[in-house]
Amino acid sequence: MIRNVRKEDIAAIAAIYNRYIADTCITFETEPVSDEEMGRRIRSFTGKGYPCLVCEEGGRVAGYCYAHAWKEKQAYSRTAETTVYLHPDCKGRGLGKELMKTLVDACRQSGLHVLIACITVPNEASVRLHESLGFRQVSRFNEVGQKFGRWLDVYDFQLTL
Repeated sequence: MIRNVRKEDIAAIAAIYNRYIADTCITFETEPVSDEEMGRRIRSFTGKGYPCLVCEEGGRVAGYCYAHAWKEKQAYSRTAETTVYLHPDCKGRGLGKELMKTLVDACRQSGLHVLIACITVPNEASVRLHESLGFRQVSRFNEVGQKFGRWLDVYDFQLTL
């Protein structure tokens, strides 16, 4: 079931995200995020009207996604950046696609015009997911992040709603 985030989801969302911080280059964060910090982050963008969704299965959060401001200047106000993460046990079952389809629809209904997905390379699963939803690569930034002793590239994908 896909639904709006609730306060009681915050710990599960932080736990999912922290596994990506510790084990992957998908996020450039290097230190775990506390439940309190994750709650603050989610409140900061949901308080501005951006959607945050969770996929719940069997009473647990299997994944989450959200949109937030892409840039802070007013002229960018109808462009948002998207984020999606799945519990590692829930990958490969189409949950990410369902979450993102629901997020895209919510963003469209809220009057947003463009969605941006910033994807660390390599992350073929995320590239395929976004391309399947109509996102197209519009930029590549070479060696802009370093994690686990590796220089990493970032692709930007764009979807015009």
